[in-house]
Amino acid sequence: MQPVFRHPSTTNVQGLLAVGGDLSVDRLLLAYHYGIFPWYNPDSPILWWHPEPRCVLYPDRVRVSKSMRNYFNQERFKVTVDTAFDDVIAACRLIPRHGQAGTWLSDEMEAAYKELHCLGYARSVEVWDDEGSLVGGLYGVQIADVFFGESMFSKASNASKYGLITWCKMLVDQGCRLIDCQMRTDHLIRMGAEMISRKDFLAILRDNRLTWLGEGSGDMS
Repeated sequence: MQPVFRHPSTTNVQGLLAVGGDLSVDRLLLAYHYGIFPWYNPDSPILWWHPEPRCVLYPDRVRVSKSMRNYFNQERFKVTVDTAFDDVIAACRLIPRHGQAGTWLSDEMEAAYKELHCLGYARSVEVWDDEGSLVGGLYGVQIADVFFGESMFSKASNASKYGLITWCKMLVDQGCRLIDCQMRTDHLIRMGAEMISRKDFLAILRDNRLTWLGEGSGDMS
């Protein structure tokens, strides 16, 4: 049986859309095509979210502060892409997510995103210091012209920010339209992220599905 989701407009006020299911490749790809993402504690059922409004970052609008410009002028870090996905997601697992007491990445989730990475959908950005140590990074899911950010980590001051800014520049060169940041944080807003309506977000994703599929997609937006 093919996985299905209700329309994102049917969430509760917190943005919760569905409970249960699995983290199969088919279900995850369907979810991301409509901006639905899993977020739950390891000891609870899988929760699927579609918050309103949506926090997004347009790659060409990322803000680079004066202090960060100094980092780039000094070439403080080296940034790579898709060279250490397993290490990045493992490091993200050690960092508690905002609003939760412990880790939010379960064995099941880590395995699911590793599978998506093997299929070319999940991407990682790695930040290295001059000694070759992994000091920051981020990972997410890229489908056509949208990157769905999942998590970041930093072991050195501003390392994850350095990686995100560099990734934005790369995405601009690729013609990528949008980074989905999911939830609002002051940190992301200071970097240029903004809040948009669910209607506008779904319109962008609809265009993205047509780009990815090259044809109609049985749209529910």
